[in-house]
Amino acid sequence: MEPLLEIRNLTCGYQTEPVFTRVNLALYPKQLSGLVGPSGSGKSTLIKAMLGLVHPWQGEILVRGKRLKPGTSPPKVGYVPQVETVDWNFPVTAEEVVMMGRYRHRQFSPWSSRRDRLVARELLERVGVAHVAHQPIGELSGGQQQRVFLARALVGEPELVLLDEPTSGSDLHVQHELLHLLAELSQQGLSILLSTHDLNSVATHLPWVVCFNQGLICQGEPTEVFTPATLRQTFGADMLVLRQEERVLISSDATTLLHELRNDLPPALRRNNSRSA
Repeated sequence: MEPLLEIRNLTCGYQTEPVFTRVNLALYPKQLSGLVGPSGSGKSTLIKAMLGLVHPWQGEILVRGKRLKPGTSPPKVGYVPQVETVDWNFPVTAEEVVMMGRYRHRQFSPWSSRRDRLVARELLERVGVAHVAHQPIGELSGGQQQRVFLARALVGEPELVLLDEPTSGSDLHVQHELLHLLAELSQQGLSILLSTHDLNSVATHLPWVVCFNQGLICQGEPTEVFTPATLRQTFGADMLVLRQEERVLISSDATTLLHELRNDLPPALRRNNSRSA
């Protein structure tokens, strides 16, 4: 299968300092992947390079086999930014945020058309927030805001959506809802890459994971990739990995994990950890 987006020997940096070097990565149609690594590891820079917002020092990015020219945004790629970069006080409604993503379809008109409004409403309905279409974006809950920006990313009918820390600062309920929605969109044909710090959400919801720290550490299924050695190499810290069949639980503090999760663990894990406590 031909990659939807391929990165070859990519090196990026700012001023004179490299952020990552010689990265090779391929994203395929319908692939749902998590990009994990510590803060400052280069995850956001990698995503911005894919969007044409960061000029590579070396290497190339191909979309459907065609080289992406530096400084140009790739076609059919949507983007959900970090929530910290959004001005939530800007006087705009949820529907207007989504319609901002229709600018490529407006040709020379600065005004939204009836078609733009119809598509925006359909996408808000698709992601489950049509009922807040006319509410100011700053008055929505964190989960609703994320869904609105996801709808904006989808409004250009992309083949690939990149999300930068979409679950940052969200509670567990919001995280699970968003990840289930992304899984549904992937099953419908969308390719998705999201960066995140939440290893347990990745292990539970995502079929593919890319470990990243100033370069690609490894990639694969969470049950194969999430090992103490790989996580130590990625995050620079010892982590406890508990497994039972397809279930994986990860913590950087074994004592905290056992105290907080003992009652939620399967019986076999509870017995094993009772002996080691």
